Amino acid sequence: MATTAAETTTYETTTRPVGRAARITGRVLTVLLTLFLLFDSVTKLMQLPPVVDATVQMGFPATTVPVIGGVLLVCLALYLVPRTSVLGAVLLTGYLGGAVCAQLRIEAPLFSNTLFPIYVGVVVWGALYVRSAALRTLVRSSLS
Repeated sequence: MATTAAETTTYETTTRPVGRAARITGRVLTVLLTLFLLFDSVTKLMQLPPVVDATVQMGFPATTVPVIGGVLLVCLALYLVPRTSVLGAVLLTGYLGGAVCAQLRIEAPLFSNTLFPIYVGVVVWGALYVRSAALRTLVRSSLS
């Protein structure tokens, strides 16, 4: 059975403005997250001995440390560019999922080590939700 234009569902495309407090919260979370992930990626790219040792303890070869740092840096850059921020958030989520898997493999403590990447992922998406009107619209339309 064919549907007419009147029968198709339309979604509200207008976005509500974000309040000043929410805008500041989103920016602060993004800055803190950026500083943390930038520090993490740079220490990996510099191959600092404690970082290399920790990575080797998790079962990865030392040669993978700069690769891991580079991947994180690219994901972070995509996350910070407004046009690619959702792609960056998805890629960061995958990166952080790998970190959870690596922590589980070595049987690290649950709440301090294993779940820490999940906490970071929540901040990634929370900050993006607050700063991106398009993401808010998408989430709201999918929930209704």
